[in-house]
Amino acid sequence: MVGKRHSLSERSHSNASSHHEANGRKKGDLESGNGDARPRPNIFRFRDAARTALGDARREELKTKLLHGIDRQDLERFRKSPEEIKSIENKGVRAFYEAQNERLNDWFEVDHLVMALADDVLDSMNPDADEDGENEREGGLQHMQGNIWEFLPEDVKKEREKGEKKAKWAININVIANILLLVAKIIAAFYSSSLSLIASLVDSGLDLLCTLIVWTTNRLVSWRIKSLHKRFPVGRRRIEPLGILVFSIIMVISFLQILQESVQKLLPSDEPKKPADLPPVAIGAMLGTIIIKGIIWIGCARIKTTQVQALAQDCKTDVYFNTLSLLFPFIGQRTNTWWLDPVGAALLSLFIIYDWAGTGFENVTRLSGQTANEHLLKKLMYMAYRFSPVVGGFKNITAYHAGDGVWVEFDVLLDGNTKLYKSHDISETLQYCAEGLPEVDRCFVSMDYTQAGPTGHAEDAERT
Repeated sequence: MVGKRHSLSERSHSNASSHHEANGRKKGDLESGNGDARPRPNIFRFRDAARTALGDARREELKTKLLHGIDRQDLERFRKSPEEIKSIENKGVRAFYEAQNERLNDWFEVDHLVMALADDVLDSMNPDADEDGENEREGGLQHMQGNIWEFLPEDVKKEREKGEKKAKWAININVIANILLLVAKIIAAFYSSSLSLIASLVDSGLDLLCTLIVWTTNRLVSWRIKSLHKRFPVGRRRIEPLGILVFSIIMVISFLQILQESVQKLLPSDEPKKPADLPPVAIGAMLGTIIIKGIIWIGCARIKTTQVQALAQDCKTDVYFNTLSLLFPFIGQRTNTWWLDPVGAALLSLFIIYDWAGTGFENVTRLSGQTANEHLLKKLMYMAYRFSPVVGGFKNITAYHAGDGVWVEFDVLLDGNTKLYKSHDISETLQYCAEGLPEVDRCFVSMDYTQAGPTGHAEDAERT
C-alpha cells in the first residue's frame, strides 16, 4: 500500500511538472519556437528576423533624413557677435540683429532637442516587430514610462533643474520675508494713525497670502500621486494661474475697501481733521520693507517662471507702494496737511486695483485659450522646418494657452501612399520633440494627404 501510494505520488508530481513545462512553452517567445507544443520551422523564425531587420532599416532611414537632412551649421553664419552689435550705431539695426540672435538661440534650442530626442523616440517604436507578444527589444520610452526628461541633453536638464531650484528658493525666502515684514508693520500701525500705513499693512498681509497660494500650488503641481494622476490625466499645471487669479480677485476687493475708507475720510465731517502720526518705529518698519522687497525684486526678476515673476511683480509693487505710503503721511505731518494721508491711500489703492486687475485678466485670457505669443510660434515653425525632410508639408500650426503652458496642434501633409507605420513614427516623433520644449504641455499631430481637406475642428465647438 505504501509502495502504491508512493507510485501515485510520483506520477502526479511528474504530471504536474509536465503541465508546468507546457504552460511555460505557451508563454514563451514564438520566435524561439517555445510558443507552440512543437518547435516552429526555421522559415518562420527567418521571416520574424527579416521583419525586424526591415523595421530597423526603416527607422534608421527616417533618423538619417531627420537628423542630417538640414544644414544646421549654415545658420550660424547669420549670428552677430556682441562686439559687432555694439559697434552698430543705428539703434534700429542694432535691435534687429539682437532679435535675430535671440531667434537663432531659439532655433538651436529646437535643433538640440530634435537631435537628442528623435533617435530615442524612433528606437521605441514597435518593439514587438514579429507580433508574437514578446518584445524583442525595449525602447527608451517604454523603459522610462513615456517620460522624456531622461532623453534631454544634460545641459538642458541642468539648466531647468537650476531654474526650479532658484524658483523654490525665491518662494521660500519670500514667505519668510513677508512674515517678518507683516509683524513689523503690525507694530508700526499700532503706533500710527496713518491710513496709508494701514493700507500698507493690508498689502503685506495679502502679500503673505499670495506667497502661500503660490507655494501651495507649486507643491500640488509637483506631487506625483497615482490617484491624482487618474483625476487629472493631463496634469495640474493650470492650478498655478488659478491660484494667481484667486489672489488678484482678493487683492482688488481688499483695496476697494481701503479706497472707500479713504474717500470717507476726505468727505466733510464734524470730527476735527489732523495729520496722521508717524513715529520713528513706523518709519523704520517702512524703510526696512522697502529695502528687503527691493532686494527680493531684483533677485526674482531673473527667474523666468510664472510663479516667481508674479512674486517679482508683487515685490516691485511693494517697493513703489511702501515708498509712497511713507512719503504721503511723512510730508503731511511735516507740512501739517491732514488730507495728504487719505489722498495718498486712495491713489495707492487705485494703483493696486489697476495693477492686479490686469494680472487677473491676463490669467483669465490664458485659461480661456489665448493664442501663444509670436516668439513661441516662430520656434514651432522652425520645429516644423526641422521635419521637412520627412514630410510633404504643414497645413496648419496652432498654439494656444491652457493656463501657463501651451498646447500645440500640427496638421501635417504626407503622400497618400505613405505606409501607416511611417506616418505613425513621424507623428509620434514630432509630438515628443514638441513636448520637449519647456513652454509646451501637450502636442497633437494629425495627418492629411491633401491640402484641400478640412483643417482644424468643428466650428460648432467654437460657438459653444
